[in-house]
Amino acid sequence: MLVCMRTTINLPDARATQAKARAAAEGRTFTSLVEEGLRAVLYDDAPVEPSQPEPLPSFGDPNGRLLVDLADKEALWAALDE
Repeated sequence: MLVCMRTTINLPDARATQAKARAAAEGRTFTSLVEEGLRAVLYDDAPVEPSQPEPLPSFGDPNGRLLVDLADKEALWAALDE
């Protein structure tokens, strides 16, 4: 069930005129423009910089000897062939 709230906001006339003109130019409602602005402020929709992927884990025995280094393609193929 979608619940909507009616509210009044006080904007300077020039800002309201600007916002309504922008909404009309984009073929949308004033409400949707205000909602998008609030969402951007409240949820910080700024694009996130892509981060480097975490390196793949290497597993080995308790003494620290690696059984297979996943970064070494040849060693990986050799282990798979065994």
